[in-house]
Amino acid sequence: MTQLSEFHRERVQSVLQASPLVPVIAINRLEDAVPLCQALVDGGIPVLEITLRTEFGVDAIKAVRAAIPEAWVGAGTVSSIAQYRQVEAAGAQFVITPGVTEAILEFGLTSEAPLLPGIATVSELMTGYALGYREFKFFPAEVAGGVPALKAFSGPFGDVTFCPTGGIRRDTASKYLALKNVQAVGGSWLTPDDVVAARDWARITEIARGSLADL
Repeated sequence: MTQLSEFHRERVQSVLQASPLVPVIAINRLEDAVPLCQALVDGGIPVLEITLRTEFGVDAIKAVRAAIPEAWVGAGTVSSIAQYRQVEAAGAQFVITPGVTEAILEFGLTSEAPLLPGIATVSELMTGYALGYREFKFFPAEVAGGVPALKAFSGPFGDVTFCPTGGIRRDTASKYLALKNVQAVGGSWLTPDDVVAARDWARITEIARGSLADL
Protein backbone atom coordinates (compact mmCIF):
# COMPACT_ATOMS: atom_id res chain seq x y z
CA MET A 1 0.00 0.00 0.00
CA THR A 2 1.31 3.44 -0.94
CA GLN A 3 2.08 5.57 2.09
CA LEU A 4 2.24 9.32 2.61
CA SER A 5 5.77 10.58 2.00
CA GLU A 6 7.90 12.38 4.58
CA PHE A 7 7.96 15.35 2.19
CA HIS A 8 4.19 15.74 2.39
CA ARG A 9 4.14 15.34 6.17
CA GLU A 10 6.92 17.88 6.64
CA ARG A 11 5.11 20.39 4.41
CA VAL A 12 1.88 20.06 6.41
CA GLN A 13 3.80 20.33 9.67
CA SER A 14 5.51 23.47 8.40
CA VAL A 15 2.12 25.05 7.71
CA LEU A 16 0.70 24.14 11.12
CA GLN A 17 3.84 25.33 12.91
CA ALA A 18 3.88 28.66 11.08
CA SER A 19 0.85 30.00 12.95
CA PRO A 20 -1.32 28.79 15.84
CA LEU A 21 -4.31 30.41 14.14
CA VAL A 22 -5.56 29.59 10.64
CA PRO A 23 -8.18 32.01 9.31
CA VAL A 24 -11.00 30.39 7.35
CA ILE A 25 -11.48 32.89 4.54
CA ALA A 26 -14.49 33.18 2.22
CA ILE A 27 -13.98 35.73 -0.56
CA ASN A 28 -17.19 37.43 -1.71
CA ARG A 29 -15.45 40.09 -3.84
CA LEU A 30 -12.29 39.13 -5.66
CA GLU A 31 -10.81 42.60 -5.19
CA ASP A 32 -10.92 42.06 -1.41
CA ALA A 33 -8.70 38.97 -1.47
CA VAL A 34 -5.26 40.60 -1.46
CA PRO A 35 -5.93 43.46 1.01
CA LEU A 36 -7.79 41.12 3.38
CA CYS A 37 -5.00 38.56 3.36
CA GLN A 38 -2.34 41.25 3.66
CA ALA A 39 -4.15 42.61 6.72
CA LEU A 40 -4.01 39.15 8.33
CA VAL A 41 -0.31 38.78 7.54
CA ASP A 42 0.32 42.27 8.93
CA GLY A 43 -1.40 41.09 12.12
CA GLY A 44 1.03 38.21 12.49
CA ILE A 45 -0.88 35.39 10.79
CA PRO A 46 1.04 34.07 7.74
CA VAL A 47 -1.14 31.00 7.09
CA LEU A 48 -4.21 31.67 4.94
CA GLU A 49 -6.94 29.12 4.20
CA ILE A 50 -8.93 30.50 1.27
CA THR A 51 -12.05 28.40 0.94
CA LEU A 52 -14.00 27.34 -2.11
CA ARG A 53 -17.25 28.39 -0.45
CA THR A 54 -17.63 31.13 -3.05
CA GLU A 55 -17.02 31.34 -6.78
CA PHE A 56 -13.91 33.47 -6.24
CA GLY A 57 -11.87 30.98 -4.23
CA VAL A 58 -9.59 29.69 -6.98
CA ASP A 59 -8.87 33.12 -8.45
CA ALA A 60 -8.28 34.52 -4.96
CA ILE A 61 -5.65 31.85 -4.27
CA LYS A 62 -3.89 32.75 -7.49
CA ALA A 63 -3.97 36.49 -6.70
CA VAL A 64 -2.78 36.15 -3.11
CA ARG A 65 0.02 33.76 -4.02
CA ALA A 66 1.34 36.35 -6.49
CA ALA A 67 0.90 39.35 -4.20
CA ILE A 68 2.03 37.90 -0.84
CA PRO A 69 4.76 35.34 -1.59
CA GLU A 70 5.91 35.20 2.04
CA ALA A 71 2.58 33.74 3.20
CA TRP A 72 1.43 30.14 3.23
CA VAL A 73 -1.62 30.18 0.95
CA GLY A 74 -3.86 27.14 0.89
CA ALA A 75 -7.29 26.01 -0.23
CA GLY A 76 -10.11 25.02 2.08
CA THR A 77 -13.49 23.34 1.53
CA VAL A 78 -12.00 21.15 -1.20
CA SER A 79 -14.42 18.26 -1.68
CA SER A 80 -13.44 16.61 -4.97
CA ILE A 81 -10.36 15.64 -6.92
CA ALA A 82 -11.42 18.06 -9.67
CA GLN A 83 -11.31 20.92 -7.15
CA TYR A 84 -8.01 19.62 -5.79
CA ARG A 85 -6.49 19.84 -9.27
CA GLN A 86 -7.93 23.34 -9.74
CA VAL A 87 -6.40 24.76 -6.57
CA GLU A 88 -3.06 23.08 -7.26
CA ALA A 89 -2.99 24.75 -10.66
CA ALA A 90 -3.78 28.08 -8.94
CA GLY A 91 -0.73 27.68 -6.70
CA ALA A 92 -2.24 26.44 -3.44
CA GLN A 93 0.54 25.35 -1.07
CA PHE A 94 -1.72 23.09 0.97
CA VAL A 95 -5.24 21.66 0.71
CA ILE A 96 -7.80 21.23 3.50
CA THR A 97 -10.96 19.15 3.09
CA PRO A 98 -14.09 19.22 5.27
CA GLY A 99 -14.22 15.42 5.24
CA VAL A 100 -12.53 12.47 3.57
CA THR A 101 -13.05 9.98 0.80
CA GLU A 102 -10.61 7.21 -0.03
CA ALA A 103 -10.11 8.77 -3.46
CA ILE A 104 -9.08 12.15 -2.03
CA LEU A 105 -6.81 10.55 0.57
CA GLU A 106 -5.07 8.53 -2.13
CA PHE A 107 -4.78 11.54 -4.44
CA GLY A 108 -3.17 13.49 -1.62
CA LEU A 109 -0.38 10.94 -1.32
CA THR A 110 1.26 12.13 -4.53
CA SER A 111 -0.25 15.59 -4.98
CA GLU A 112 1.74 18.76 -5.51
CA ALA A 113 -0.03 20.43 -2.58
CA PRO A 114 -0.01 18.39 0.65
CA LEU A 115 -3.34 17.43 2.18
CA LEU A 116 -4.73 18.14 5.64
CA PRO A 117 -7.77 15.84 5.60
CA GLY A 118 -10.88 16.69 7.59
CA ILE A 119 -12.26 14.08 9.98
CA ALA A 120 -14.98 13.99 12.62
CA THR A 121 -14.75 10.38 13.81
CA VAL A 122 -12.17 7.80 14.84
CA SER A 123 -13.15 5.62 11.87
CA GLU A 124 -12.31 8.42 9.43
CA LEU A 125 -9.07 9.05 11.28
CA MET A 126 -8.14 5.36 11.00
CA THR A 127 -8.74 5.40 7.24
CA GLY A 128 -6.25 8.24 6.85
CA TYR A 129 -3.90 6.80 9.44
CA ALA A 130 -3.57 3.57 7.47
CA LEU A 131 -2.20 5.62 4.54
CA GLY A 132 0.33 7.44 6.70
CA TYR A 133 -1.57 10.62 7.57
CA ARG A 134 -0.82 11.89 11.07
CA GLU A 135 -2.09 15.47 10.82
CA PHE A 136 -5.83 16.08 10.47
CA LYS A 137 -8.39 18.84 10.52
CA PHE A 138 -11.06 18.10 13.15
CA PHE A 139 -14.36 19.40 11.79
CA PRO A 140 -16.90 20.53 12.84
CA ALA A 141 -14.99 20.72 16.10
CA GLU A 142 -17.64 21.98 18.51
CA VAL A 143 -20.41 19.80 17.10
CA ALA A 144 -18.17 16.71 16.91
CA GLY A 145 -17.22 16.78 20.58
CA GLY A 146 -14.76 19.65 20.98
CA VAL A 147 -11.99 19.50 23.55
CA PRO A 148 -13.26 16.29 25.26
CA ALA A 149 -13.25 14.43 21.93
CA LEU A 150 -9.69 15.49 21.12
CA LYS A 151 -8.57 14.42 24.60
CA ALA A 152 -10.15 11.01 23.97
CA PHE A 153 -8.46 10.72 20.55
CA SER A 154 -5.05 11.23 22.16
CA GLY A 155 -5.27 7.89 23.98
CA PRO A 156 -5.20 5.44 21.06
CA PHE A 157 -3.59 7.93 18.64
CA GLY A 158 -0.83 9.62 20.59
CA ASP A 159 1.16 10.41 17.43
CA VAL A 160 -1.68 12.29 15.70
CA THR A 161 -2.08 16.07 15.78
CA PHE A 162 -5.05 18.20 14.83
CA CYS A 163 -6.17 21.57 13.56
CA PRO A 164 -9.73 21.82 14.92
CA THR A 165 -12.11 24.11 13.04
CA GLY A 166 -15.82 24.78 13.27
CA GLY A 167 -17.61 26.76 15.95
CA ILE A 168 -14.39 27.85 17.66
CA ARG A 169 -14.34 31.43 18.88
CA ARG A 170 -11.63 33.86 19.89
CA ASP A 171 -12.36 33.19 23.56
CA THR A 172 -12.26 29.38 23.19
CA ALA A 173 -9.26 28.96 20.89
CA SER A 174 -6.79 28.82 23.77
CA LYS A 175 -8.63 25.84 25.31
CA TYR A 176 -7.96 23.83 22.16
CA LEU A 177 -4.37 25.00 21.82
CA ALA A 178 -3.68 23.89 25.39
CA LEU A 179 -4.10 20.27 24.25
CA LYS A 180 -0.91 18.41 23.40
CA ASN A 181 -2.41 17.02 20.18
CA VAL A 182 -3.52 20.40 18.79
CA GLN A 183 -1.00 22.33 16.69
CA ALA A 184 -3.24 25.08 15.33
CA VAL A 185 -6.86 26.21 15.39
CA GLY A 186 -8.96 27.38 12.46
CA GLY A 187 -11.68 29.96 12.66
CA SER A 188 -13.80 32.48 10.79
CA TRP A 189 -13.88 34.96 13.70
CA LEU A 190 -10.65 36.40 12.29
CA THR A 191 -12.53 37.70 9.25
CA PRO A 192 -15.97 38.91 10.43
CA ASP A 193 -18.40 39.40 7.54
CA ASP A 194 -19.34 42.95 8.52
CA VAL A 195 -15.72 44.08 8.87
CA VAL A 196 -14.77 42.57 5.51
CA ALA A 197 -17.87 44.08 3.87
CA ALA A 198 -16.77 47.49 5.19
CA ARG A 199 -13.24 46.84 3.92
CA ASP A 200 -11.89 47.83 7.31
CA TRP A 201 -8.50 46.19 6.85
CA ALA A 202 -6.99 47.95 9.86
CA ARG A 203 -9.65 46.27 12.02
CA ILE A 204 -8.75 42.85 10.53
CA THR A 205 -5.12 43.42 11.49
CA GLU A 206 -6.23 44.45 14.97
CA ILE A 207 -8.35 41.30 15.36
CA ALA A 208 -5.44 39.12 14.23
CA ARG A 209 -3.00 40.72 16.67
CA GLY A 210 -5.49 40.62 19.52
CA SER A 211 -6.38 36.98 18.90
CA LEU A 212 -2.71 35.98 18.96
CA ALA A 213 -2.20 37.97 22.15
CA ASP A 214 -5.10 36.11 23.80
CA LEU A 215 -3.43 32.72 23.37
